[in-house]
Amino acid sequence: MKLSQVAIQFYTLRERLKSRKDIESTVKRVADIGYPAIQISGMSWDLISEPDMAALCRAHGLTICATHEPGVRILNEPEKVVERLKALDCTYTAYPYPAGIDFGDIGQVDELILKLDHAGKVLADAGRVLTYHNHHMEFRKLEGATILDRIYDRTNPAWVQGEPDTYWVQYGGGDPAAWCRKLKGRLPLIHLKDFMITEKNEIAFAEVGSGNLDFPSIIKAAEESGCRWFIVEQDTCPGDEFESIEKSFAYIRSHLLSPS
Repeated sequence: MKLSQVAIQFYTLRERLKSRKDIESTVKRVADIGYPAIQISGMSWDLISEPDMAALCRAHGLTICATHEPGVRILNEPEKVVERLKALDCTYTAYPYPAGIDFGDIGQVDELILKLDHAGKVLADAGRVLTYHNHHMEFRKLEGATILDRIYDRTNPAWVQGEPDTYWVQYGGGDPAAWCRKLKGRLPLIHLKDFMITEKNEIAFAEVGSGNLDFPSIIKAAEESGCRWFIVEQDTCPGDEFESIEKSFAYIRSHLLSPS
């Protein structure tokens, strides 16, 4: 993994994106920390236009490596997703969360899969890439296999690729490195999110390198599977969000980057 492949997921900073001025200052702070790229999520597009956001990021030397788009829009209006990605000069997006899908109903699961496959083709035809962002619920088993396996097995690899989330894979009982290997050739994005047990014996999100996940093994497996972007995300932070993302970035620079 090279420094130029590291990004921050803006969902981590969503409380710092409540106004146009907030967005501008947050973009600057992210660049000042040293992140070379961002994934846009958790931000209202009523506050800034896509061309203005693209220009703001360019001015601070940041690449927009990916977005998260509303799931309903991806499934039902993928053409609009293409329009946004083009305006941002961005290749990748992810289906962020299966809201409203009953994962105990195999019919609903299979309908989701069909819609993902269709949306992915629309994006692929436009030179863009749809990925799937998992949480823990996809590790529920139906007919002897996890729902996440079912999603990837029943979609075209050229149309639906992966954005595995290391924390949620672990939380769901999976092996993050093994899932990276399983998605070889289908893994352009990964969310780096640590998994820790607190002093109260509770599960918590953590800065990269502060929890229990074996990130050297995860990064190695992701690299071998062709991962393009390694995206830091922390759903909740113990204090100041900027301190948390700086801590993750410092660990990555010290422990996870390739020598060259």
